Amino acid sequence: MQKKGQLEVFNLNELVKDQKDYTNFIVSEVNDHALRIAVIDGEFHWHKHEDCDELFFVLKGELFIDLENDETVSLKPGEIFTVPSNTMHRTRSNERTVNLCFEKASNDIKGSNNQM
Repeated sequence: MQKKGQLEVFNLNELVKDQKDYTNFIVSEVNDHALRIAVIDGEFHWHKHEDCDELFFVLKGELFIDLENDETVSLKPGEIFTVPSNTMHRTRSNERTVNLCFEKASNDIKGSNNQM
């Protein structure tokens, strides 16, 4: 069975070039992990992944990651940051921001809200 994104070429910029509203979807699967692309302009809800780390890689804009210890990480294009499993966090931006997320393909999101 072929997984999403295998034996296909994708241009990440083309996938989201006209996207202005929040979106987050799987581009490709690698073993038991997924590569997601997200567009955000505003804030996402507080949540955690109980059994998986989440790596963020910013392509465009500036992504802020608020952590449960009142720390905020700022990521600009080309920068990465990994949120450890079971860490409450939220992502937000002040402008249209595009980022990649690498995490388990099936992860359980626990949070205060399931909508943007």
